Amino acid sequence: MSFRSQQLYKKMAKKVGDSVSPEAMESVKKCLPDSKLVMGRAKRGIYAGRHIQFGNKVSEDGGNKTRRSWKPNVQEKRLFSYILDRHIHVKVTTHALRCIDKAGGIDEYLLQTPYNKMDTEMGLLWKAKIEKMYEELGKMEVCFFSPEQEAKIESGFKEYKTAKTEAKRAARRNFSQSMMGLKLLGNENQLAHKASSQDRTKEKVSSAS
Repeated sequence: MSFRSQQLYKKMAKKVGDSVSPEAMESVKKCLPDSKLVMGRAKRGIYAGRHIQFGNKVSEDGGNKTRRSWKPNVQEKRLFSYILDRHIHVKVTTHALRCIDKAGGIDEYLLQTPYNKMDTEMGLLWKAKIEKMYEELGKMEVCFFSPEQEAKIESGFKEYKTAKTEAKRAARRNFSQSMMGLKLLGNENQLAHKASSQDRTKEKVSSAS
């Protein structure tokens, strides 16, 4: 077991305490990732085995070597989870995005990837959570509607859509009428202002004469 796996195991054992049997903790130890080098920020995303790499930059003329590093291409994406029925904001590498597309979605990728190959703590957490939700869904009873009930539900949805569109049209109509009233009121105010200014000029001309 690598140093990082030991640290993960100690952290999980500290959180769990004595509530889990030693046999279960031994099975957890086998599922922990065994990669030796993991970036610190990889704990907060899904990197799919892509981490920082080190090597040499060799000059063309003298062959001089200077140490350098290669960082993975990390993107902040918004992925949709069907089991959670919402979008997940997560930092992923481009390699992880290709793996997710190949698997068919973030849920399928997390379910298909074994625990010992899930390098990040965030991936382990989401995988355990999604597995638990799928297990709960598998225990639920499935019921089917009769054709009459399906037709009734469909007609209810149609009535709801028509009522929604009519409400939107009424709101737009009221808004346009209120805007027209404001325009008319503004025009009346402008005409009254012009009339008052004309009266003032006439008074000035008559007083001067």
